Amino acid sequence: MASQEESDISPYELLNVSIEATDQEIKSAYRQRSLKVHPDRNPNNPDAARKFHELNQAYELLLDPLRRLALDAKLRVKQARAERFKTYDTKRKNLVEELEERERAFKKARVQKQKEEVEVYHQTERIKEEGRRMREEREKATKERERLVEEEQKHTSMDADSELEPPPLDQFDTTVRLKYSLKSHSELTTKENIASYLSPFGSVDVDSIVFSMKAKKSKSKGSGEASPTHATALVPFKTISDAYAAVTASSTRSSSSRVDLSNMEITWVNNKEPLILGWLKKMGKLSAEGTSGNSSLAGGAANSTVDSNPTPDRSSTAATPTPFGAPAGSTPFSSFPNLGATSSSTPSFSFPGSGQGAGTTTAAPGLDYESLTMLRLRQAERERLEREIREREAEEEN
Repeated sequence: MASQEESDISPYELLNVSIEATDQEIKSAYRQRSLKVHPDRNPNNPDAARKFHELNQAYELLLDPLRRLALDAKLRVKQARAERFKTYDTKRKNLVEELEERERAFKKARVQKQKEEVEVYHQTERIKEEGRRMREEREKATKERERLVEEEQKHTSMDADSELEPPPLDQFDTTVRLKYSLKSHSELTTKENIASYLSPFGSVDVDSIVFSMKAKKSKSKGSGEASPTHATALVPFKTISDAYAAVTASSTRSSSSRVDLSNMEITWVNNKEPLILGWLKKMGKLSAEGTSGNSSLAGGAANSTVDSNPTPDRSSTAATPTPFGAPAGSTPFSSFPNLGATSSSTPSFSFPGSGQGAGTTTAAPGLDYESLTMLRLRQAERERLEREIREREAEEEN
């Protein structure tokens, strides 16, 4: 807003006082005028605040001696000019008015130009800010894409590495379920006999065998307790290769097998093959038919190798080539890849708590507590399996 000295309205006119008015008269006039134009008294007047502000400026100017003297001098010059203008003839008056009009137009054009320059400056700043914001967004989007690509490459690399790593071995991956008829295998009534019978496939953890014998349900109520006719046993081998050999021999029913598998069924204890077998087949080291590839798996992380005890294959003929890692002249039950020959320090896939077997490393000092804990866990699991077998037999009888 322009100052009161440059305003077209005189401060004296705003306060409605004469140029000779005293300070007391100015204060009295200000109080009267302020009551009329105060914004609180004129809430519906949009110009009330502007008028009250101009009134305050005029009041402050007239109470300032130096500023009032300058204003008075300007007013006297203006008044003298007006008096001279009255004495001019019509032609001269027109020239003066034309000059003043040009001055006002020039001043207005200058103000308008300054206003346009300010608007152009602000518009330029807005464009710069918008360009800066868009550039930052593009850089942010580029960095985000690079981050996503890097993460995807990292995940792809991790997935590829994880595919090369064998899955962990479950504690029941070396255990098989044995179902047989006591009429055909009357000697298999003790843990020792079962372990001895399956010994051609590999070493068996005798102490961890769980088995039960069951008789057919008699239709006549008066008959006494019938003798058992068939049995079920959970047999833990010490290595997964031995368990795989037994399951493979049972599924192929080879006539050349040295173990009589008639009226006998050998399956995995969880009714599905261990994950390690699927991984070996995927890696081409073990085919779906039970034949292994030509290469062996390099040892990596702990529990990533399988200790193999190759045993004669009951399903193959004498012309079948000896698998990698098997003794010369032996006929294996199943061509299970030798995954333990790459690193002697890598632990083998053995049944927890089993004794010293092929590929089983000597326990380090200080593992007594861990061994005791494993024995307790094995005992608890054996009891659970016994309860499970009894419950299944009870359900079948009912």
